Amino acid sequence: MALSLPAHPDPLATRLHTSGLLHELTYGLGGPFHYLLPERFDTNLAAFRSALAGARVEGRVYYAKKANKAGVFIDRCATAGAGVDVASLGEVREALGRGVRGEDLVVTGPAKADALLRVAAQQGALVAVDALDELNRVLTLGGPRPPRVLLRVHPPAQPNSRFGLSPVDLDEAMHDCAEAGDHVRMEGFSFHLSGYDTQQRTDLAGDLVELCLKARVLGLQADRISIGGGFAVDYVPADAWKTFLERHQPGDYHAGKTFTAADFYPYHSPVAGADALAAVLAASPYGAGPALSERLREAGVMLLLEPGRALLDEAGASVFTVQGVKDRDGYGIVTVDGTSLSLSEQWFNSEYLPDPQLLSARPLPADHASYRACVAGASCLDSDLLTWRKIAFPAQPAIGDLLVYPNTAGYQMDSNESSFHELPLPPKVVIDHPDDTGRPRWRLDR
Repeated sequence: MALSLPAHPDPLATRLHTSGLLHELTYGLGGPFHYLLPERFDTNLAAFRSALAGARVEGRVYYAKKANKAGVFIDRCATAGAGVDVASLGEVREALGRGVRGEDLVVTGPAKADALLRVAAQQGALVAVDALDELNRVLTLGGPRPPRVLLRVHPPAQPNSRFGLSPVDLDEAMHDCAEAGDHVRMEGFSFHLSGYDTQQRTDLAGDLVELCLKARVLGLQADRISIGGGFAVDYVPADAWKTFLERHQPGDYHAGKTFTAADFYPYHSPVAGADALAAVLAASPYGAGPALSERLREAGVMLLLEPGRALLDEAGASVFTVQGVKDRDGYGIVTVDGTSLSLSEQWFNSEYLPDPQLLSARPLPADHASYRACVAGASCLDSDLLTWRKIAFPAQPAIGDLLVYPNTAGYQMDSNESSFHELPLPPKVVIDHPDDTGRPRWRLDR
């Protein structure tokens, strides 16, 4: 019996899928595409801001642009006055060109190029400094205004992380900033944590508040901290996820491929998105004393955060057309008109697990039966599978049917896309819903 992992019900997506628009777009665009729902981005941004307000914490949300290359989400940031987290000159240009102010950018990433540092300083962007040599380059930039910096702290709970300044380097960096005087604005501290442990974020954020107080003794501004991203997204129901982890085995996958639980993103999370931020703020650092929210208020420290995936929750999906079906040893191999390069998880020796939805181009017969199949890409690589798992489709897919992979806007759509075989990259289609009953309208993301 196939293990099912359906995505959470989404009435907006269901309306779109039953409108006939996706088949029209497939015909008009002539290949696979991604659709985007920017109103969902607005909703998620509002939820994060509400969590800050509910905790009575002054804060700022920066959208981590690396999570999706679409311009429409940057447009939404400019309209809503949100910040953008960037890590390259190209991302800086895109944000500025779409109306985001320079002072609303935070520049992250290690070992930044001199050109990126120079433009960031000129535009008044906030720069997360990752190493002493990078700080030295910042301090010698010159220019019309002092560069704004955060000092990134190496996380003690993740000693193998390659990001951040060690305690010794951090102390040296603070003194270097103090000696630089008005030539730099050292506004606070930041960190990068892998994973989704909310208590780890609370603990390290508490440490950064104390560092702000220490830095002020040196005459530094130090009035804000950034806790980065790492706010989980809840893709599938708890029971389905629990059953899957307990029962999945090599026979559930094409060619007996093996995965362990550690290979997968945690597709169910009981505390996700803005609720995870609320949990970080409500907890006490190291489980003792006042909550983090109270410590931030008492110290007069602003909280910055850089969610990517969590701002894109349910903000888009990926659509492929069935090009062929092959029966193979008790299950099928469905080949679609794209490649697994458009579902990035597959290229990290992992699997994007939420079930793709079959949208048939024809009425299904009354006696149709479930059909187990994996999903392959249209390349000549044996390993090019969008889904290794044998999905229980409601009927055997046929040429011209659509497979819709749900909730792929966060990191899946374009992190690893490539025009392999000279196949065009799937375009992004922005879907606008004028009201609850009107037919959805579409436009290409530019």
